[in-house]
Amino acid sequence: MSEGERFHRDNVPAARRLRRPMTDAEALVWDRVRDRRFRGLKFRRQHPIGALVADFYCAELGLILEVDGGIHLEPEQHARDRERELVLQYLGLRVVRITNSQVTEDLDGALDRVLR
Repeated sequence: MSEGERFHRDNVPAARRLRRPMTDAEALVWDRVRDRRFRGLKFRRQHPIGALVADFYCAELGLILEVDGGIHLEPEQHARDRERELVLQYLGLRVVRITNSQVTEDLDGALDRVLR
């Protein structure tokens, strides 16, 4: 078993735990992107990638969509987010962050911006 497979397998229980308590904003996004409802693209929720877990992942686009609440404005969390993004970018993935307020105020516009 490769190191990547081991990290993925070990992270599945964490991803499953994270699937249960969705924020209101995450629930709105999930309702819009699940079952190929958004432009026919398949998104997975709380998908493990290596040692990390992405809020929403679209393999077709190599895209990770993160929905951020206010905690992500804190300097320490912002720094952790940036480190995480660098790892994901190294793996060839694109990370796009949208805020809870963007989701609740203009979800369609936020998702359209994600694809640009």
